Amino acid sequence: MPIPRLMESRLRSLLRKSPAVALLGPRQSGKTTLATRVARSLRGHYFDLELETDRLRLDLEWEERVGGSRLVVLDEAQAWPEVFSRLRAAIDADRRRAGRFLLLGSVSPALMREVSESLAGRLALAELTPFLWSELETDARRRRLWSMGGYPDGGVLRPSRYPKWQSDYLDLLAQRDLPNWGLPAAPATTRRLMRMLASVHGQTWNASMIARSLGVDFKTVNRYVEYLEGAYLIRRIEPFHTNLRKRLVKSPKLYWRDPGLLHSLLQLSDTKRLLDQAWAGSSWEGFVIEQILGHLGASEREHHPSFLRTSDGRELDLLIDLGDQRWAIEIKLSSRPTPEDMRRLDALADWVDAGRRILISRVSAPTESGRRISCDLPWLLENLARLSR
Repeated sequence: MPIPRLMESRLRSLLRKSPAVALLGPRQSGKTTLATRVARSLRGHYFDLELETDRLRLDLEWEERVGGSRLVVLDEAQAWPEVFSRLRAAIDADRRRAGRFLLLGSVSPALMREVSESLAGRLALAELTPFLWSELETDARRRRLWSMGGYPDGGVLRPSRYPKWQSDYLDLLAQRDLPNWGLPAAPATTRRLMRMLASVHGQTWNASMIARSLGVDFKTVNRYVEYLEGAYLIRRIEPFHTNLRKRLVKSPKLYWRDPGLLHSLLQLSDTKRLLDQAWAGSSWEGFVIEQILGHLGASEREHHPSFLRTSDGRELDLLIDLGDQRWAIEIKLSSRPTPEDMRRLDALADWVDAGRRILISRVSAPTESGRRISCDLPWLLENLARLSR
């Protein structure tokens, strides 16, 4: 039985408001499962546009489907570019009708170009991540989430598949999907780049260093990384911009979005030894950031993430703007954070006028005092809705 997804309620809400919704996200994250679940409940029609038979069926049934009252789901819409002009005409013929089309796809230049050129103002966007902590109902699965990642088939549900599933997944992207989406690098170069990005996970981005190792220029490396971002493999966190007198680091930080993919690239075959790795702290930081942003995205809260680092090394791991609220978040892989940790967080939070100051660690019991909170990740995720009101 499919595991309920947090994104489902947001997806249904968007379908009630917009004539078309695009559900985007990485390959194998569960988009088709979620869409077919929604479509069945609405007695909708499903078409996989990577299949020639479904493209033909949709072509022959077009007038009947767009004129009907049921939802039409178009999976891998970028595989049939001509459908976008037909969608635009159908939507424009009756702009007041909501919930007509649900498009699924992994981000590619072709898909986003068609969305921006043909469906601008006609379509809402939603992003489905691999499994989030709150979507997993057993302690065993939740414990595996950091070590094996959240892909449904990649270990969180079937631990025996880690890390081979992750390696095969990245091979397929490097050999087929990314080249089809326009990445000009050879598959071997792409896999090498992936390993290099794993080694600098959570660090400020230095394209020139990676470029020298690959034997290309920094502009080429930045273009390659844009494709990995578009495939939902990498998240770029931009530095906080301010007029503070203190000079700030201006380069972004790059994180692998799924820890299972990261750990596979770093050759962690025995996940029981995760805490023995020198890079465990940066892995934990990226995992916490992704969980927070994923839960906020599923609740329709805009969050505008950034980080703060000064030239003398002081840092806030995550800044989030939620409407008129600003949260300053520090992440530590420790069960015993010190009062000095909170004092440092307070000092930097004062610089950026952050209201809530949240220190996330592995503490066994949370403490909440006014705008200061010290807690573990599960407590924060369970209280996000309350804290963001």
